[in-house]
Amino acid sequence: MKKIVPALLLAMAILTSCNQQPVKTTSAPPVAKHESSMTDIPEFNADSAYRYVEKQVAFGPRVCNTPAHEKCADYIVSNLRSNCKDVTVQKGVVKAYNGTTLSFKNIIASFNPAASARIMLCSHWDSRHVADHDPDPAKRKQPIDGANDGASGVGVLMEIARQLSMKAPSIGVDLIMLDAEDYGPPEDQRTADSEDWWGLGSQYWAKQPHKPGYKARYGILLDMVGAPNATFLQENISMHFAADIVAKVWSKANEAGYSGYFLNEPGPSIDDDHLYINQSLGLPTIDIIHLDKNSQTGFYPYWHTTKDNMQSIDRNTLKAVGQTLLTVIYGEK
Repeated sequence: MKKIVPALLLAMAILTSCNQQPVKTTSAPPVAKHESSMTDIPEFNADSAYRYVEKQVAFGPRVCNTPAHEKCADYIVSNLRSNCKDVTVQKGVVKAYNGTTLSFKNIIASFNPAASARIMLCSHWDSRHVADHDPDPAKRKQPIDGANDGASGVGVLMEIARQLSMKAPSIGVDLIMLDAEDYGPPEDQRTADSEDWWGLGSQYWAKQPHKPGYKARYGILLDMVGAPNATFLQENISMHFAADIVAKVWSKANEAGYSGYFLNEPGPSIDDDHLYINQSLGLPTIDIIHLDKNSQTGFYPYWHTTKDNMQSIDRNTLKAVGQTLLTVIYGEK
């Protein structure tokens, strides 16, 4: 049984999901072996993924309790059901940092549901209710489009669902669209106890999975995977809980020709959805997240601003992430 390090032991090295400065680490990655032939792997369609991102953004900011949020949920469910026979909508309510009751929907598409050998891929589909890092103070209370921070990862997963519907994988694959991730307190309202107000949908799912006793070999979280020239460092919580999976995924990225995106460099600890999945469910899960060492925040330059829109989405980055994940999926036996 893998030992789960308590949150208090990680707190000194962690920042909240997309809401604190990254902390640098010096962890060295292990080396993974290649397991598959590229000829067996479908071609990820970046144009299709781009359209899925664009469609989500077109509804408007996908903030919990809004019509845009509800319409986008319906769209995601409908699209997934067109490609997958087993789609579950996990509904619930959670309380936000300001006392607001948020209605949320975690949406799960399960391919080959009877298979005991499974992997899980996830991303959040909601968008932030405030642009608290916008350079213009007058815009900091506006909701954001969240094209990169949310929609990009879901767009990649929706295209993967389409590919899985055409070529069945040899294992089970669960695609989870998590909700209520980005409703954490604004920058000027953060406190030492703010961390767990983020990732509310993932916290709920990790404690109450859509299937009792849910198990998978490992999980992969996508966060901000659509910006031009994105850099994916080997995030430190991922290395703590699942260094072998980091090695596997980064090796597959290199195999697929995307080592320029998946850098063989240690990254900071990010208190993202994967932390709760690792701690509460015990499912070793890593985070593929855009980390920018040259950015003031350490993240994607337009993170939590009104410029997180379709103009900042690049098909080449979607392709790099999507093709890497397909290489991982079809390399599993």
